[in-house]
Amino acid sequence: MNNQAKRSDENPALTAEAVVAYLREHPNFFVEHEELLNEIRLPHRSGAAISLVERQISLFREQRDHYERQLYDLIDTARQNDRFFEKSKRLLMNLLEARSLDEVVIVLEDSFTGDFQVDFCSLVLFAEHKDFPISNVSTASLTECSDALGEELLNSVKAVCGNLEPKQLQVLFPHNHADIASCAVIPLRYGDLLGMLSIGSRNERYFNTSMGSLFLSYISESLSRMLPPLLAKEGRGDEHFPD
Repeated sequence: MNNQAKRSDENPALTAEAVVAYLREHPNFFVEHEELLNEIRLPHRSGAAISLVERQISLFREQRDHYERQLYDLIDTARQNDRFFEKSKRLLMNLLEARSLDEVVIVLEDSFTGDFQVDFCSLVLFAEHKDFPISNVSTASLTECSDALGEELLNSVKAVCGNLEPKQLQVLFPHNHADIASCAVIPLRYGDLLGMLSIGSRNERYFNTSMGSLFLSYISESLSRMLPPLLAKEGRGDEHFPD
């Protein structure tokens, strides 16, 4: 009987699983038998066989490249957030200086279409236009347009992003609804629902349902608190604010 057959008879239960179990129980095995590391051959993507040491080095390099890409992505995201913050701050500062509803509309349009490079911006207040005789702001009757907008939009407390139905777009973008492929709709609430701020794009994928809405919610909360004094002033027909 040759030596190989003898070893097989002596270890009839020696399987791959048994080898794996043994190595796990003896993590220092290759430390004590270091010469085996260069003898073990593993397949490589190139088709050539490489040693276990070479394979480990290759894995370490792949992990390093992966972590480098993650780091670069984090740095790029941080830079984008910095630019986003500066634009947001500029928008809110300009809104604070607005002294009429018309100025609010101008600030919003300039910021979103200029700073943020969004195609369309629309502010619609739920009111009768006769209530604001000195303003050109878009208005709509909440009672008349509630069916068109739907409960999801009317009851939402945060921005809704995605692709809306044509009848919804007609209310939210009264002048550009045919050009809107995707949008973000921001409810303006201060107790009651005051209106909707909507930003739209010709690109149907620009706004999607999974888009983060933290910034949009922040704009909604800020603008919702700025509107009531202006609505009260212009609702009485005052043309100027007191000094």
